[in-house]
Amino acid sequence: MSIRTGNQYIQSIKSKNPEVWLGGERVNNVVDHPYFAQSVKEIAKLYDMQHDAEYQDKITHISEDGTRVNNSFLNPTEPEHLQMRRNVFEIWAESTFGLMGRTPDFLNTVITGMAANDWFFRKYGEQYGDNIINYYKYVRDNDLFLTHAIVNPQNDRSQSSHGQQEEFTHLGVVKETPEGLVVRGAKMLATLAPITEEVIIYSYPGFSPGDEKYAISFALPIDTPGLRLYCREQAQSGERSTWDHPLASRFEESDALIVFNDVIVPWDRVFINQNVEAGNMLYPSTGINQQPSHQSAVRGLAKISFVSDVACSIADAIGVDGFLNVQNQLSEVIQSAETIRALVRIAEKEYEVTKTGELRPNLVPLETIRGILPHAYPRAIQILQTIGAGGLLMSPTEADFNNPAISEEMNRYYVGRTDVSSERRVRLFKLAWDLCGEAFGQRLVQYERYYSGDPVRKMGMFYKAHKRKNPSYPRVDRALKEGLEMAKGSKSKA
Repeated sequence: MSIRTGNQYIQSIKSKNPEVWLGGERVNNVVDHPYFAQSVKEIAKLYDMQHDAEYQDKITHISEDGTRVNNSFLNPTEPEHLQMRRNVFEIWAESTFGLMGRTPDFLNTVITGMAANDWFFRKYGEQYGDNIINYYKYVRDNDLFLTHAIVNPQNDRSQSSHGQQEEFTHLGVVKETPEGLVVRGAKMLATLAPITEEVIIYSYPGFSPGDEKYAISFALPIDTPGLRLYCREQAQSGERSTWDHPLASRFEESDALIVFNDVIVPWDRVFINQNVEAGNMLYPSTGINQQPSHQSAVRGLAKISFVSDVACSIADAIGVDGFLNVQNQLSEVIQSAETIRALVRIAEKEYEVTKTGELRPNLVPLETIRGILPHAYPRAIQILQTIGAGGLLMSPTEADFNNPAISEEMNRYYVGRTDVSSERRVRLFKLAWDLCGEAFGQRLVQYERYYSGDPVRKMGMFYKAHKRKNPSYPRVDRALKEGLEMAKGSKSKA
C-alpha cells in the first residue's frame, strides 16, 4: 500500500473502536459523532490531496521501495529534500489556515527522524533500532495517522515522576513479561487522538535518577485494550452553523489525556525501555526536535499569516486602515509573519549535516521561531481584537439575515464602508470572532503559547545552547583590545 485516499482513512477510523470519553459519555463512533465528524472530514481532505493532480507531485514522491509516499516521510539527504518536505507542510497548512496543529505530517517527521537515527536506539539494544526502522516503514507504507503524548499530567510539578503521591500517576512500567512491557499511568496532550490510528509515546528530557521506569518510548494502536482517551471539554458542539462560525465549526481539534490501565506493549513496539540516559538524550541525539520544528514553523507561519489577512480585511471593511495607529498595528502583525517566513528559509538554506548524512534545518532559526510565536501570535490576536473593537460583540446571525421581517434593517445597519455589504461585513467579523473571541480561538492562543513546551524553559535552554556554542566573544575581546591599544598609543604620544 502507499498513499491513501480520504475515504480509505475514514474507513480505517470506522474499523477501530478506541475507548473515547467526552463529557462523561463513551463515544463509540467518532466518524459520525457531531463533535468529531468535521475534523475527520478535514483530515480526509488532506489525504485526498495526495491523489489530486494539482498537488500529487508537490507533496508525494516515489520511495526506494517503488511506492508513492508522502514527502513528510522523506529522510532529507539532499538540499532539495528540505524544499520537498516544506511543500507538503505548506500545502496542508494552508488547507486548514494553519489552525490544525497536529495534521499527519507532523508526527511523520518525528518517526522519520527516529528511523534515520536508528543508531541511537541500537546503543541501548540492537532490537530497539530494528523496532524503530520497522515501525517507520509500517506507518509510511500504510500512510497512518498518529497522535503522540509526551507530557506528564500537571500533578505535583515540584516533584519528578518517581516523587508523585502515587507510583503510577505518570506513565511507567509495572513489569516486564514475555509478551512485552506492562505499563500504567497517564500522558497528555494527545491532540486529535480519537480520530487517529496509532499513538507514539516519548518524553522531553528531564529524567533524574529514580525515574527509570518512566523513561520509555513505544507505539501502539489507538484502540489497544486498556487504553482510554479522556477528551477535554469541547469548545464547540459540532452542530453550529458554518455561516455563523466558519472556523470553529470546521477546525476544532480535540485534545486528550491518555490513561494506560496495565496495557501490554509488545516487545517489537518498544523503542526505549526504562533508561534515563536514553530518555534524556533522545531529543538532542535524533533531531526529533529539529525536523518537526520545520513543520511546526511552516504551520505557524500559515496561522499567523491568516490572522494578519483577517485583521487587514477587518480594517479595510470598516475603513479604519487609513488611520496611522491602525496601520502601525497591522504592520506589526505583517512583520511578525515575514520574520518567521525569513527564518524558515534561513533554516533550510543553512542546514546541518549529521554523521549519517541526514540534513537537518538549522536549529537556531527554528528555535528563534519557537521563541517568537508564543508572543507574536497572542499579540496578533490582541491586535485583531483591538481593531474589531465593539463590532466583534455585535454581530447578528444567519437567521436574522434570512428573516424577511428584519432582513432589510440587517442590510442597512450592518453595512461596512462603500461597496462592503452588510453580509460580507458581518461574516468577516464572525470569522474574526472565531479567532479572537470564541473558546475555539482562545484554545488556539493557549496552544500556540505552549506548542513547544514551557516558553520560559525553552528560552533558557536556547541561551544555554548559545553559550555552549559561543563560550567566548571574539568581537568583544577585539573591541577591548583595540581600545586599550589606542589608549596606550595616545599616552605614548603625550
